[in-house]
Amino acid sequence: MESEHIWFAFSLTIFAGLATGIGSLIAFLSRSFNPKFLAGALGFSAGVMIYVSLVEIFVKAKDSLSAVYGAQTGYLYTTLAFFGGIGLIALIDKVVPNGQNPHELQNIKEDVPQAVKNERKLLRMGMFSALAIGIHNFPEGLATFIGALHDPALGLSIAVAIAIHNIPEGIAVSAPIYYATKSRKKAFFYSFLSGFAEPVGAFVGYFLFRNFFNEATFGLVFAGVAGIMVYISLDELLPTAEEYGEHHVAISGLIAGMAVMAISLVLFV
Repeated sequence: MESEHIWFAFSLTIFAGLATGIGSLIAFLSRSFNPKFLAGALGFSAGVMIYVSLVEIFVKAKDSLSAVYGAQTGYLYTTLAFFGGIGLIALIDKVVPNGQNPHELQNIKEDVPQAVKNERKLLRMGMFSALAIGIHNFPEGLATFIGALHDPALGLSIAVAIAIHNIPEGIAVSAPIYYATKSRKKAFFYSFLSGFAEPVGAFVGYFLFRNFFNEATFGLVFAGVAGIMVYISLDELLPTAEEYGEHHVAISGLIAGMAVMAISLVLFV
């Protein structure tokens, strides 16, 4: 593996993860909250992730595993790994309490002013949100890294999609901590720290797989990544988009994301 390729993959995970900082800045600088824009952006991110997972990542995983184990067994292993990825991220959601789970985002516009009444509770919510988002971002960092390592153009698309959905997570961390402590530095720091779990995930994943990175390993990991991304899209992005905006805004964003991903795959992959 060329070192430039590896560093490019790492840089994409840093870009995707630290988008939580963008969400933090939006929370500080924006006086007006635009739910329709957020809904469209989340729907767009879901469209990119679902399309690339089912059309590109799953297929590449199947091709890799079929080359090693044969067509039928390779397809079976790909399918099992895909649902294994779904099971992994679902287990993480199960372990993290709903009240602090970034995949169960509360309405930012409505909840923050109410929660100001209890600063201790608000600070606890922000801290637990940072921890929970960090846990969720760990496999997302691995997804971005593995995708970029195999195909830079594909990795870039994954990174952009994940970065978009990390923005509201940054708001979910920074807003309650800011209102509880009145410190922009603390709020930004914890938001920034939660996103840093993505490059950490890539770093750990690289050292776990580098010594036995072959077609079989790649296929299993890639299929699991596809499952993780589909689950995140269906469990987090689309429900949150529906909550913040009109149904058709979310679906329009979804279709636009799929269309942009399809065009990029036709032109660049």
